[in-house]
Amino acid sequence: MNSLNQFAGQARELLRRDTTWPFLVPRKRSVDVSKNVILYLEGLNVSFDGFKALNNLNLYVNDGELRCLIGANGAGKTTLMDVITGKTQCDSGSAWFGRNIDLLAHDEAEIAQLGIGRKFQKPTVFEAHTVFHNLELSLQGSKGVWSALTAKLSSSECDRIDEVLKTIGLEKCRYQLAGALSHGQKQWLEIGMLLAAQPRLLLVDEPVAGMTAEETERTAELLTSLAGEHTVIVVEHDMEFVRSIARTVTVLHQGSVLAEGSMDQVQSNPDVIEVYLGEEA
Repeated sequence: MNSLNQFAGQARELLRRDTTWPFLVPRKRSVDVSKNVILYLEGLNVSFDGFKALNNLNLYVNDGELRCLIGANGAGKTTLMDVITGKTQCDSGSAWFGRNIDLLAHDEAEIAQLGIGRKFQKPTVFEAHTVFHNLELSLQGSKGVWSALTAKLSSSECDRIDEVLKTIGLEKCRYQLAGALSHGQKQWLEIGMLLAAQPRLLLVDEPVAGMTAEETERTAELLTSLAGEHTVIVVEHDMEFVRSIARTVTVLHQGSVLAEGSMDQVQSNPDVIEVYLGEEA
């Protein structure tokens, strides 16, 4: 009973802090990517007390691509992800998920249900429970937290957990408490928790902060492997890591898109060199 109460307390705290977990309610709408574009962001403007966090921002992301967002602190990266996930309302502009879903017409929980998963920089997992149990909860669909404790997994659900464990490289840790994992392993577990709910779009914020070199390399392999079946947008400050995974890089500056292209194209762009990369380029 103590374990049950502890789990319930953790669940309430996580859901209070972050309402974007896709497993809360099953997804109800398919995404129209007939034009091969999964995210259309046009003319986005967001102001906080006179500060323009987003300034007429335009961004288009293709279905199945791995896109990296870079920019100095205050460039608008976090605000952009907040708008996509419904955490922040924009002052003007449009944001479409595929051709048929107006993200600005949905709240944070509804957007998660549509198949957009977000991983924050600090891993958020149920540390007092096993890796397996964390993933089990993540694929419960409409069963909710309480029934997830007693619901019996189907063979397809067990297969799904096994598949996710293999993808994130934690097969040997399935019965280990999440709290005993290394920092990098906790990051992979949280990515796995999102994958268990089968999101179409993954937003990943600074995934390698605080990781060892070996964990960083493994994370690069993981994110690269997800592209194709999923669309992945990565925000990161580690330029070597970005170079190792980047196909297309978007540079934000003062709330707008400053440059876009391959890492080589971006690093040789005079405007980017002046405002962001500087001598390090």
